[in-house]
Amino acid sequence: MESCVMDLPVHSDPLKGSLSVIESNIQIPFEIRRVFYIYGAQKNVRRGGHAHYKTRQALIAISGSCKVSLDNTKRKENVVLDSPSSMLILEPDDWHEMYDFSEDCVLLVLASHYYDEQDYIRRYQDFCEVYS
Repeated sequence: MESCVMDLPVHSDPLKGSLSVIESNIQIPFEIRRVFYIYGAQKNVRRGGHAHYKTRQALIAISGSCKVSLDNTKRKENVVLDSPSSMLILEPDDWHEMYDFSEDCVLLVLASHYYDEQDYIRRYQDFCEVYS
């Protein structure tokens, strides 16, 4: 599978605001095992800089915006996350970096696996050897 941006369903009311729903194996194509969020990142800081062997993730800019660079050795692209109704499904075979954070950015990440340091590929050269 390839990483892709998906729209989340939005239920809006002029007085009550908007609500988006995220359910395991429905809007997100995996069971959610871990949730974390990034906030307070400076605009010139890059986060991530790794890939995974098995963990899939869903990234949502709940507030503000950021960019995500993706590289699976066959294609490179940059994705802008700037809406809480849009999410990036990030596959394990994408080397990814988050950057250009707005001051108010809160980036929510839903992961398919619990944290396991052995699941991380932290050197780009090793990543290219695994996924080329």
